[in-house]
Amino acid sequence: MNLISALLIISILAHVLIELWLNIKNQFHILLHREQVPAEFSEVVNLEAHQKAADYSRAKLQLTRFVLLFDAAVILVMTLGGGFQDIYNLWLNTELAPIWRDVGFLLSTFWFLALLHIPFSLISTFKIEAEFGFNKTTAGKFISDLIKQWVLMLILGLPLLWAIVSIMNSYIDQAWWLYTWIVWMTFNLTLLWAYPKWIAPLFNKFTPLQDGEMKQRIEALLARTGFESNGIFVRDGSSRSGHGNAYFTGMGKNKRIVFFDTLLEKLSVDEVEAVLAHELGHFKHGHIKKRLWEAAFISLAGLALLGWLVQLPEFYSGLGMSAQTPAAALLLFMTAVPVMFFFLGPIMAYKSRKHEFEADAFAAKHVGAEHLISALLKLYRDNASTLTPDPSYSAYHDSHPPAKIRIDHLKTLQTSANKTQGADHE
Repeated sequence: MNLISALLIISILAHVLIELWLNIKNQFHILLHREQVPAEFSEVVNLEAHQKAADYSRAKLQLTRFVLLFDAAVILVMTLGGGFQDIYNLWLNTELAPIWRDVGFLLSTFWFLALLHIPFSLISTFKIEAEFGFNKTTAGKFISDLIKQWVLMLILGLPLLWAIVSIMNSYIDQAWWLYTWIVWMTFNLTLLWAYPKWIAPLFNKFTPLQDGEMKQRIEALLARTGFESNGIFVRDGSSRSGHGNAYFTGMGKNKRIVFFDTLLEKLSVDEVEAVLAHELGHFKHGHIKKRLWEAAFISLAGLALLGWLVQLPEFYSGLGMSAQTPAAALLLFMTAVPVMFFFLGPIMAYKSRKHEFEADAFAAKHVGAEHLISALLKLYRDNASTLTPDPSYSAYHDSHPPAKIRIDHLKTLQTSANKTQGADHE
């Protein structure tokens, strides 16, 4: 065992202990408040819905614990246990050219790791989601989606991995990591641009929003805020799940606004407008661009780190591989090394919550906080989102502020707006 091995074991142990402690703490906190709806939500969320959310959260937390322990065991077996090296040895017995042998090794390993998670997806979809009335998918759709995902992984992943491995082999003693970063960012930006028009329709149907009051209100909001899109679409979310959502997708002139049909069924026109205004807030505050820049910087720093690690024999041996090839280094970097940086998760969650507050403020300014409050209350209720998460769990994990804190923030914005309007009328 060398320093790299020790770092991996310590990181996995610390990650598992922290996650288990927070997970169990959150479950007890939610169950402690299961028998009473918080007063500020009682007009919209009844006790039955509140208890459903508590039980739904408990079921998901329990599954998360199993996945956490399973993933930790898999990483240890595949690295220190020699699993990755065993797969590589199988590819060494083929007569393929080295470049295709390494690409095959990477693709097959990623497929194998994805295959290990299918049982958890089945439990989540056909047990937990079905038990609480959210699952709308069928076994046929589940298998079809899985096949499409794997075919896409082959179509998109094969040329990408070939390009990266080729660069690493050709420029291993030079700035290969910089050339790889350029290829990686080009691939991601192209994928982001192409996703709404060519990829997303493979899995769901997208139909233009019909003419009417809602479309008129949305177009007026877009005009007021200076947002241009390539259309407003409704996604058949109800074909797979009962959860509602809305989002932006794409980039440049290929941006789309997408509403789940389940969301449109549950919210009023005012509330849909408020949800859209919140999403527009992310765009107007530059959150999407900031995240892209952050992702670009993190990937560049990560590849630069890998550029140093590939030169260290102990990097490979410390993570259970005798083969010291670019493909081996890339695999270890994508699977084992991220575990050592688990502490970055809470930092990213904190930044995300800050962005949510800013987007809420934008929505409150343009359509009024009261409509976003009512929309959120309905979504919390209908999506069985817990209203009483443990504060420490939420601070560590959640990309969105807890329900009470978020609603209180919106109410403060509403009060300030009312005072300003009152002063203007005097």
